[in-house]
Amino acid sequence: MCTAMMSLPDDTTLTDAGLAARGKGRVLIIACGALAREILAIRDANGWTHLDLTCLPAILHNTPDRIVPEIRTAVEAHRDTYESIFVAYADCGTGGLLEAACRDLGVEMIAGPHCYSFFEGNAAFAARDELTSFYLTDFLVRQFDAFVWKPLGLDRHPQLRDMYFGHYTTLVYQAQTDDAALTATAQRCADRLGLAFERRYTGYGDLATQMQEWATV
Repeated sequence: MCTAMMSLPDDTTLTDAGLAARGKGRVLIIACGALAREILAIRDANGWTHLDLTCLPAILHNTPDRIVPEIRTAVEAHRDTYESIFVAYADCGTGGLLEAACRDLGVEMIAGPHCYSFFEGNAAFAARDELTSFYLTDFLVRQFDAFVWKPLGLDRHPQLRDMYFGHYTTLVYQAQTDDAALTATAQRCADRLGLAFERRYTGYGDLATQMQEWATV
């Protein structure tokens, strides 16, 4: 079970407010808030009522040094309540520290450097070796201003755009869902950054595969 419902009005509610683990499931996923909507969709589509979800704020990606201590605190807080705990983060800028912490805690995390990789499939993403692409997911398209434009100061200093994005050529929108409105928004994001636009439908990629394994332990 999970306290957040898919009908909640926006991603801020789903992510930054956090989701409370109720201790009524057998399996708990501790996730990045940016994955909340996708994890709930996969869980509910498969009827995994024994699976609970709690999320850390998505904005932690802007300060990745905070991810490991937050994960440690969350795992220890719920360890006695669940039979199994899993971590829905990839490395996410921790430089291998999250993997080491999860190993120390005895919990499993998602393989890969970041969600752009595991949404596309880690093997396929690595094979592309794209050094000049800037990636957005469904979540980041919805939250572009809050997670990209404003944190980089582009709302106040638009002249910084070329300094930040001058080495990129293409904005790649990795779409988890078929949503024409989101695609149009992603195109506008590319235009604002002065980049070419490419949409790839990835679905849930390795996240769905990993959740299938976690749900059947």
